[in-house]
Amino acid sequence: MRVFRKKNTAVIAKQTPREKLKYVKKNWQLYVFFLLPGLLLTLIFKYGPMGGILIAFEDYNVIEGVLGSPWVGLDYFRRFLSSPDFMNYLMNTLKLSVFGLLWGFPIPIILALLLNQIRRTGIRKKIQLLIYAPNFISVIVLCGMVRMFLSPVGPINSLFGIDTNWMTMPEAFRTIYIASGIWQTAGWSSIMYTAALSNASKDLEEAAIVDGANILQQIRYVQLPAIKDIIVIQFILQAGNIMSIGFEKAYALQTDMNLPASEILSTYVYRLGLLNGDYGYSTAVGLFNSVINVILLIFVNWVVKKLNDGEGL
Repeated sequence: MRVFRKKNTAVIAKQTPREKLKYVKKNWQLYVFFLLPGLLLTLIFKYGPMGGILIAFEDYNVIEGVLGSPWVGLDYFRRFLSSPDFMNYLMNTLKLSVFGLLWGFPIPIILALLLNQIRRTGIRKKIQLLIYAPNFISVIVLCGMVRMFLSPVGPINSLFGIDTNWMTMPEAFRTIYIASGIWQTAGWSSIMYTAALSNASKDLEEAAIVDGANILQQIRYVQLPAIKDIIVIQFILQAGNIMSIGFEKAYALQTDMNLPASEILSTYVYRLGLLNGDYGYSTAVGLFNSVINVILLIFVNWVVKKLNDGEGL
C-alpha cells in the first residue's frame, strides 16, 4: 500500500498543468471539503474586517455607522503627515524595529549553532529547557519583572550600588525594550534553526573534519548552508513586519518620563482611538502603518532575490 501511494504521488507530480487541472476538476469535492473551512475562516476573520478601512476616510460616527458617516477623503492622512509629532512617532517605531531586528535576528541562529556543538543529549535538553522557558512568560508579566528589576530599590541598582530609576530615562527605554525581547524570544526562535541543522549532511561534516576544518570552518561551509533558506524566509518575514511592534509591551513599559522615546505609532493609535474616541484619525494612522509594512515586505523580498541569485519567496 505504501509503495502504491509513492508511485501514485510520483505520477501526479509528473503531470502537465492541463492534466493536473483535469485531475482537480475530477476530484473537486475533495478540494472543496478540505479547503472550505480554511477559506471561510480567512474570509470572515481576515478579509471581512478590512471593510473597516473605510473609517479612515470618514468622519466616523458610531450611531450612523460606516455607511452613514460623512466622507472626508484624505483629510486625516494630511493631518497626520503634517503633525509636528509625526516624525518623532515614526522614528521611534523605526528605531525600535530596526535595532531590534539587527540585534535580535542573529541571536537565535547563534544559539542554534552553539546547541548543535553540544553532543551530549542530556545536557543539550537541559540548556534548551532554560532558554525556551522565557517564551512562556506573559508579556505583561515580563514588563512587571523588568519594572521591578530596574526600579530604584531593585536588584540591579542594589548590585551596582546605585540609585537610578531606569524606567524614567528616555535614552534607556530602547535598550530595555530590545534586550528584554531578545531574552524572552531568542531561545524559542532558535527551534527552527536547530531542526534545520539536524538535517545537515553528516557526510559533509565528517569530510570537513577529516580535511582538518576547525569549528568555525564547519559552521561556515557545512552548517550555515543547511539553514540558509530558513534564514532568508525568516528575515523577509521579520523585515516585512518592521512597523508592527507589539503594542502591549511598549504600552506596559511606557511612563510619563520616557514618553519621548516610548510613544510609537501603535500606542498613538490606541490613545487616539480608544481613549480619545477619534476613530477615523486613528484608523488612518493604522492604515498608514500597514501600507508601510507592505511596501517594506515587497522591497525586502526584492533585495533578497537579488542577493540570492534570483531566488526568493
